[in-house]
Amino acid sequence: MANLRHALIGGVALLGVLVLAPTRAADAGATTLGGADPSVIKVGGLYVAAKSVDGGIAIRTATTLAGIAAAPKKQVWSDTGNLGEVWAPEIVHQDGRYHVYFSAGRSAAHRMYHISSATADSGYSAATKVALPGDKWAIDGVPFTYQGQRWFVWSGWAGDTNVEQNLYIARMTGPATTTGARYVISQPREAWERTVGNPYINEAPEPILDPNGRLHIVYSANGSWSSKYCLAELRLRAGGDPTYVWDWYKSNGCLFGSYAPNMMTGWDATLYVDGPGHHTFVLERGDIATSPPSGNRFPTMYHAVAKGTPYSWSNRYWYTGTAVWWGNVTYRRANVPGPTTDLGYGLKFFE
Repeated sequence: MANLRHALIGGVALLGVLVLAPTRAADAGATTLGGADPSVIKVGGLYVAAKSVDGGIAIRTATTLAGIAAAPKKQVWSDTGNLGEVWAPEIVHQDGRYHVYFSAGRSAAHRMYHISSATADSGYSAATKVALPGDKWAIDGVPFTYQGQRWFVWSGWAGDTNVEQNLYIARMTGPATTTGARYVISQPREAWERTVGNPYINEAPEPILDPNGRLHIVYSANGSWSSKYCLAELRLRAGGDPTYVWDWYKSNGCLFGSYAPNMMTGWDATLYVDGPGHHTFVLERGDIATSPPSGNRFPTMYHAVAKGTPYSWSNRYWYTGTAVWWGNVTYRRANVPGPTTDLGYGLKFFE
């Protein structure tokens, strides 16, 4: 039985698309794949996912996005060197090879590592440490190319202690090498991203280009151990420098979350899941040059906990969702250099 769902967007009730009526919270985009931190790309007719499992990294491939959950896992890397906890692998396909970036370590020793292969689910290289400037605690790193320059963006600490997690960017010269300094582009300093802390966090950055070619980085805020975990974004001003923090404009609240008081005005809290976060844009080869145009919704995946289920890391599952570019969105700021407002595309996320 199908029904018509209405969504309240920007204070106006808009007639939504025809969707299946969920019978319970877990039906809304839920998969059977437990865990966190989805990373999925599309290579031709194949969806390729990377996941941290069994002390290493597994790859799943399927011909549909929903099919990822039931696809057999193929272990492509194991922590034979005893690096430590293996977190949040991110997969991309560049220069004819699959590249997986992940964080490994214990406590303050977490650093970014890289493996690669010519084949999606076998033949991966040994792990190489990514040479990030400053050599500090680092997680959730992902490479991308913007205006002909390769970049790497990640979540890390300013020093050697767990005070807060910031987002950093650096220029890349190779799959595991960078050049120059690291530059902070976001810190968790807004009230809505400091609802849950100790530490306060900005993490899981995911780059994407809007229909005007402007760079966005969607990230997760508030503690991942809390149902107040959510997605927010940074938008680079037109003609801006990715290394200059004040050229980035931050959304004025969460764009996808379950805690209504933290949502940006005009963006509604989720109906079926709690604490959605650490998402992936399902882009061709993971390349932001293939970012979707305006108009139609495009696929995403994220992790969350079904409403009515106690919120815990062990209750997280991968969910399918969609997003759409939303025009004429103003982001505002105060007491910083440069213009206080910026108009451009934002993102609407749907369960």
